[in-house]
Amino acid sequence: MEIWINPACSKCRTAASTLDEAGNEYTQRRYLDDPPTVAEIEDVLARLRLDPWHIARMNEPIAKEISLKDVPKDDAHRADWVAALAEHPKLIQRPIITLDDGTAVVARDDETLARIIGT
Repeated sequence: MEIWINPACSKCRTAASTLDEAGNEYTQRRYLDDPPTVAEIEDVLARLRLDPWHIARMNEPIAKEISLKDVPKDDAHRADWVAALAEHPKLIQRPIITLDDGTAVVARDDETLARIIGT
């Protein structure tokens, strides 16, 4: 299991703390310091079964700076979205947890965390 976190994010700290308390072993990736590649983002999107615009943090200032809201949300522009996420990892929703079974979740709520730890 791997968790992509930003230590400044309260949701990330809560997720890591919940995993710790449950005794789950995981690798922590500070994705702002170690940005994911385009291939890694595509892998996570496949695991999540989501499109890149579903995990984009549109309220981040960089989203406005690069006019991300103007990029169409369609297959023809998917690579543009993924490239933006790779170039500006702060745009990636957090925390993302990749599970050993090949799936992944965006663990922003207690219910999702409970499913992961099996409670």
